[in-house]
Amino acid sequence: MQEKRIGQRTIALKDPPSVLSFANIGGKFEAQGPLSGYFDELSQDSFFGEKTWEKAESTMQKKAVQRALDQARLKPKDIDYILAGDLLNQCIGSSFGLRELGIPFYGLYGACSTMGESLSLAAMLIDGGFAQRAAAVTSSHFCTAERQYRMPVPYGSQRTPTAQWTATAAGCTVLGREGPGPYITHVTCGKIVDKGITDPNNMGAAMAPANV
Repeated sequence: MQEKRIGQRTIALKDPPSVLSFANIGGKFEAQGPLSGYFDELSQDSFFGEKTWEKAESTMQKKAVQRALDQARLKPKDIDYILAGDLLNQCIGSSFGLRELGIPFYGLYGACSTMGESLSLAAMLIDGGFAQRAAAVTSSHFCTAERQYRMPVPYGSQRTPTAQWTATAAGCTVLGREGPGPYITHVTCGKIVDKGITDPNNMGAAMAPANV
């Protein structure tokens, strides 16, 4: 056990898992940004064909997972665990979106760190011999996040100049014990840093210390 640890927060994986495939989906605002060319799919419909934004997030996440599985030529039964999270209470975006796949599920809530968290835990599951393949999944939706944390979009409230825009996007990465790479060789666990930022419209200032 100790030979895998480097310092207090970093782990060196003995058998680094390989990235088998990945996929991502974005919304119409993301289609206008500088990263638009990196998305596998972009939608001009914020509802993704659904009746509510919450259902839209579930659909978006499921689509991302299915694309990643298709690109790896895998079926849901080929995945030992799926580690997924979103920004909603009780991870309903993930649990409702992925329930039909029938894959053993770990619901995660790391907010902006959820993709890193899911990849880290999936990699450790595989390196530890507990899984052959695992999927790491994360999603967020601007309208669901606004409804939960700030002002629901239909209110038409004025946003401050410092307000951040939560992405409308979903991503999935499938990891495997064997594959051509790239590989996850190390995992570093973050720590809680609280600088006393209390403005809910300035989340950038609250999260900036995490990058130091």
